[in-house]
Amino acid sequence: MREITAVLMDEYCPPADRYILDAGCGTGINIDWLKRYAGGGKVFGLDLVSDAISFCRERGFKGLVQASATDLPFADEMFDLVTSFDVLVQIPGEGSDDKAIAEMYRVLKPNGLAFVRGAAYEWMHSGHDKAMDTQRRYSLNQLAGKLEKQNFKIIRKTYANTIPFPAAVIRRLVLKKIGLSDSGSDVKPLSPRLQWLNTLLTKALLIEARHLKKQKAKLPFGLSAICVVRK
Repeated sequence: MREITAVLMDEYCPPADRYILDAGCGTGINIDWLKRYAGGGKVFGLDLVSDAISFCRERGFKGLVQASATDLPFADEMFDLVTSFDVLVQIPGEGSDDKAIAEMYRVLKPNGLAFVRGAAYEWMHSGHDKAMDTQRRYSLNQLAGKLEKQNFKIIRKTYANTIPFPAAVIRRLVLKKIGLSDSGSDVKPLSPRLQWLNTLLTKALLIEARHLKKQKAKLPFGLSAICVVRK
């Protein structure tokens, strides 16, 4: 997925010094990855969960803040780039995702960029989402509409996780309901006999990344909805 993020972002992020915020940084893997766009600037990480911040600190990261994406403790127009990787779908409360989008807009500098990714299709809601405490899912147009409502300009939008999509539909909506697959989240370590699947799925996403590298290319459906937007 980081390879897909890169092909969507590289065109709009030529080498420069940037202040970047990963709003919902989790354990910090993307903080380190986002340094590729920071130059001589700095990457900040924000997460509501104390365990996530602890993991980031163990990795030696600075610029960490424990707070909600709906109430960013930063000054107006502070950042050149804000990222939100599968965070909007997790925030509880009606309208909380709109508040988080408004906060992203507030802390971005004029002409700043935001990369926003979320789980796709409300009809895909399943035991996986209950286990992950997912609050909502979006069609690509719904996600784009929410961003445009806060005055963002859409410069790129696409689905991703397209190749694994049919298998996920069968597993989550069919096999689990008839008891032929275990319930709960799909996000768990694979058993040793299924490790080959990890290589297969990685290759599938790299194929998607190569397709999206073409100018204005998009994918028509998928497990993830992605928008790159400008303030």
